Order: sequence, then C-alpha cells, then structure tokens
Amino acid sequence: MAVCPDGVKRVNLFALVVYIPDPLARFLDDLREELVPACLPRAHVTILPPRPVSVDVDEAIEHTRALVAGFAPFDVVAGEVEMFPSTDVIYINIKQGEAELREVNQALSRGPLSFADPFPYHPHITLAQDLPPDRVKPLYELACQRWAAFRHSRRIRADRACFVQSTVASTWVDLAEFKLMGVPVG
Repeated sequence: MAVCPDGVKRVNLFALVVYIPDPLARFLDDLREELVPACLPRAHVTILPPRPVSVDVDEAIEHTRALVAGFAPFDVVAGEVEMFPSTDVIYINIKQGEAELREVNQALSRGPLSFADPFPYHPHITLAQDLPPDRVKPLYELACQRWAAFRHSRRIRADRACFVQSTVASTWVDLAEFKLMGVPVG
C-alpha cells in the first residue's frame, strides 16, 4: 500500500473510465445516492475494470496513454436500467458506443494491464451494488422510474479517459487524463 504526497493511502488497483458530464452526471450521482446513501458517486463508464498492475504506475500510465491516443473519439448513449442477475448490480446499459468501448478494453487488456477479470467485460453505468437482497427489487423499480423521468440527453462524448487508482477508503484518485486522438474511420 502506498501513501502518496496528498496523504491518501492507495492500493494496487487501477481502472480507466470516461467521466460523464452534467446534467446527466448530476442526475446519475443523485440517483446513486438515493439508491445507496453511503456511496460516493462520480458518474462514469468504465473502459478498463479495476485491476492490479504488476509494472510501475508511470509505465502503466504511459502504456495507457499511447494506446488510448490511437482511438478516435466516439459517442456513448445510455440505454435502459437493467440488473446483473449473478450479482444484483443495478446498472444502465449502453445503447450506442458499446463496440468502441469493447475495442478499447480489448487493446488495453493485453500487456502490462492484462488481468483475468472475474466477469466478462460488459460496458455499463453502475447505479447500485452490494445491496441487501430484500432491497434489490424495490430499488431496481425505483431506478427504472427515475430513469424514465429523465428528460435530458443520454449521450456522452467519449473524447478523453481518466486513469484512476483505488484508495483504502474505497474512493478513486485521478492519476492521468488521456485524449482520444485517432482519426475516425469511415
């Protein structure tokens, strides 16, 4: 475990995310806090799920920067509320941009960031997890109602990604931001 200059105790667990802008982010963060009051939300779509790295952090960052820069920006559109049956995680599926997210994930999942993920990569926006079994169904229904009432754009421009590190307090620290700079094909 590392203690960094900012005094935050960090663990060897890293991810790559696309942060969601307002007003969608504010809505999603408010909804997460309503569903799971103790959580500390920051709305995002995960490109590379949390994993330990076996190389120096700076090397992992530079490897990620080089790969991400080769991808063109793309749009992600949030779909409908769903639930992973094996874990009872309530989430919003990805209606558009899933293929691009999978492509970036596959490129990053080789080499120094490779990891045997416990679940296949499934792009989504998490709303609630680690719920008591008796709360899953009512919270799922509430999430569906709130999401159906959301009247703003569900489109997210994925033109930058953030490399983050977990802390002992189950929060995440932003380490580096990368621009997607590739040229769109077609």
